[in-house]
Amino acid sequence: MKKILIIFLGILIIYFILKIGKNINWNLEHNVGEVVDEYNEVKVYYNGGVSNTQGRNLSKNGYNIGMKYQCVEFTKRYYYEHLNHKMPDTYGNAKDFYDKKISDGNLNTKRNLLQYSNPSATKPQLDDILIFDKSIFNSYGHVAIISKVENNFIQIIQQNPGPFAKSRQNILLNYENNFWTLQNNRILGRLAIK
Repeated sequence: MKKILIIFLGILIIYFILKIGKNINWNLEHNVGEVVDEYNEVKVYYNGGVSNTQGRNLSKNGYNIGMKYQCVEFTKRYYYEHLNHKMPDTYGNAKDFYDKKISDGNLNTKRNLLQYSNPSATKPQLDDILIFDKSIFNSYGHVAIISKVENNFIQIIQQNPGPFAKSRQNILLNYENNFWTLQNNRILGRLAIK
């Protein structure tokens, strides 16, 4: 009983640190809004705490790119600037990019992109959007761009992964029984240009 109480209090403390400290610049090496990485000439900005927001980013023609320095903003900005793609539905949290009613390889009309599940019969490709489900500390989910694909892993580039995480991360990839599986239980699936 004592161990359970200690674990519960630890989780509660971490939760409050994340909620209260959302606007704190946790990484003393970077300031909120500072460029920390780049992929195909699209910049990745540091955001500090995952819940931090700095206002809405709109394109010159009024297209809603998203809340500055959030993961969705980078992903939509990357698709807009590098791939010249505008999503029909410009709102929603990261986890909302994946529609569980759409089967592997079919069109997600809200994003005007093909949707692939995890596992999928189709191998991940460069520039796919990777969609993570919510977690205990992040009820919004997370999105990232696939920046490298090998036979046994992918690399993602991400904005706002948390105050201590890096903008690049590798995820194991497994091919078995004609399906490609990304080895992370939070990955819902991917979106890709048609």
